[in-house]
Amino acid sequence: MRACPVWLVAGSLLLASCAPLTEVETRGPAPAVEMRRPVSDVESLLLYYQHIGRLKEIQLERELEIARTAHASVSSDFNRVRLAMVLGLPNTPLSDNARALELLEPVVKNQSGEFSALASLLTAQLQERKRLDANTQDLQKKLDALKSLERSMMERKR
Repeated sequence: MRACPVWLVAGSLLLASCAPLTEVETRGPAPAVEMRRPVSDVESLLLYYQHIGRLKEIQLERELEIARTAHASVSSDFNRVRLAMVLGLPNTPLSDNARALELLEPVVKNQSGEFSALASLLTAQLQERKRLDANTQDLQKKLDALKSLERSMMERKR
């Protein structure tokens, strides 16, 4: 048997190192990205709102129950705003804008409170949504009336 020259072994290793790397299959979720800690309770609530906006319905129901329980045990401004955020989320079956506005009202009135500005912002958002919903309903009624008029005109032509 003849020994392989050193240059042949070295060349084979060099060529093997140039081969494209294959992706490694990962199992489970990607590692968590380190998030910065909220500086204040207001910032904590803003991050919470961002979080609940991404939840699926079943998770949101669980979050609503947690927020209700927290508010029932300690009716602080923090818990009021937190519950109002969950109830005021748009396009969810859990939305209850009237209840959210009711929860925010005392927080907005307390101008010296830590959460007053955030509660005012949420109140303005909920009131604007309420106004837009009313406009949408009004426009839908007008559209339905026009459709009805068009149908009756088409029937007369026959």
